[in-house]
Amino acid sequence: MGWTDERVELLKKLWMEGLSASQIAGELGDGVTRNAVIGKVHRLKLSARAKPTNTAPRSRPAPRPAPRRVASPVSSGIPSHLSQKPRPAQTMSRPQVMGATALAMTPELQTEVYVAPQTAELFIPEDKRLSLLQLNEQTCKWPIGDPLTKDFYFCGGHAQESGPYCEFHSRKAYHQLDKKRR
Repeated sequence: MGWTDERVELLKKLWMEGLSASQIAGELGDGVTRNAVIGKVHRLKLSARAKPTNTAPRSRPAPRPAPRRVASPVSSGIPSHLSQKPRPAQTMSRPQVMGATALAMTPELQTEVYVAPQTAELFIPEDKRLSLLQLNEQTCKWPIGDPLTKDFYFCGGHAQESGPYCEFHSRKAYHQLDKKRR
């Protein structure tokens, strides 16, 4: 599909009349798509199109309620003397949760949560405490304290060859699953 002078003029005319890109593509025919019209309008740097002649706001019809389906006593296998009694609605109580509820705990799904036992932190003398710039491959990189305060430091002990932490902090970081279950 090529953009001839006649097609470009028709595009400009229809655009200024307020037709949508889909409507213009339909008028032009011959495989012209909505995206082709939009692209050409941008390349021609046409101004915003005029308001459509029908300025009445479009209103969507109200959705119709779904028809109620009532099972007949014969087809549902319920004896007729039982099917005529209204049954109270069964409701399940849910805890009130505000915000994101994707991970909300419901009473039925609550399980036992493992909490690691608190172990005493090593006391590290001030002369052995390291800042981030003092760390190297042989020093323990276990952070201690709040990084936003000036009291923050790293352990600085001798790191094991198998990881970034000293023996004490390795045990704390890499506790085994069987230890968790005790």
